[in-house]
Amino acid sequence: MSRETLRIAKFGFRSIPPRDGSAGADTCATELATRLARRGHSIVCYNRLYGDEKILYQSYEGIRLIYLKTVRKAGFDTILHSAKAAFHIIVHNTADIVHISNGGNSIWGLFLRLWGKKVIVTQDGLDWERKKWAWYGKFFLYLSAYLTSVIPHTVVFDNPFAKELFEKMFRKKFEMIPSGVDISKFRDDPAVLEKYGLQSGEYFLFVGRFIPDKGLHYLIPAFERLQTTKKLVLIGGSPNPSEYENGIKATQDPRIIMPGFLYGNDVLNLMKHAYLYIQPSDVEGLSPVILTVMAIGTPVLCSDIQENLYVVQDTARTFKKGDIDDILREMEFALQNKVLLDELSQKAKISVVKEYSWDEVTDRYVELYRRIQK
Repeated sequence: MSRETLRIAKFGFRSIPPRDGSAGADTCATELATRLARRGHSIVCYNRLYGDEKILYQSYEGIRLIYLKTVRKAGFDTILHSAKAAFHIIVHNTADIVHISNGGNSIWGLFLRLWGKKVIVTQDGLDWERKKWAWYGKFFLYLSAYLTSVIPHTVVFDNPFAKELFEKMFRKKFEMIPSGVDISKFRDDPAVLEKYGLQSGEYFLFVGRFIPDKGLHYLIPAFERLQTTKKLVLIGGSPNPSEYENGIKATQDPRIIMPGFLYGNDVLNLMKHAYLYIQPSDVEGLSPVILTVMAIGTPVLCSDIQENLYVVQDTARTFKKGDIDDILREMEFALQNKVLLDELSQKAKISVVKEYSWDEVTDRYVELYRRIQK
């Protein structure tokens, strides 16, 4: 390896490339790692294996993939897998720089530092505020926030709000590098819509995990009251199906379709041809899904949390977080104002392509890696 080559390991996400149960962290990890590999750096990424899941790839676009088994219990799966990954890095010396996704895994950075590794943690939001966690999970994540502030060499946030909160809490300065967006692999394919029994412009869309943070318990009852022949397509689920997810799937509205986990060109086609994309989240970081929808030119309706407003600015319609009546009003408005939606979506497309480039994001991470390696 040349002097310029970086040796980087990444863990804390679910899978590269994304598979069933994956979320925004997996997409971001994939986009960054593939670009680092193309630039000639040594990249090792640690994927999770649940139960009888099969290994899909030994490598992916220049990334070496290592699979480690974990349990299916939500929360514990991440901690166990991250512990295994950290000790694999130490024992086998697979990297000099370790990039950890999710501050809940920061504790393993202590062991990595003791063995001379440079450690970066990516923290995308205030994890202890997420409703999916039981009280002990929230307590652990709150404690982990302190560990995140002291153990790594540096912490990276994808939005200014979480960064500012951590800086006030711990009186330290942290880094901010946003996510990027890339739709260069998109290919318009009408057969995708036919596969799912859909017609262009005749459905609303949501993509994400079926967990309380995402607000589907607001969106579904609002849509059930909406007078329209359009459908609501909910793509995704959660890696460990819960009582909450089962409640979401219990809807009796035949207009609501749940095709499961979709990735790649299929999901990009469903984004492209949706009448409206709806993001009802209570908690977000910088949403890769919203960035992708904006880049592909589809109108967005989202909750008015500050992280969403930071991304969409004045290019989307918004509603009050958690307000079912307001969601209904905005969906009714959207049905009656197609021209305005199209104007907003074109404005959003120009804005996001200009501001969120994965190549520029990669440049900034490489600069950061080199800085902490000195």
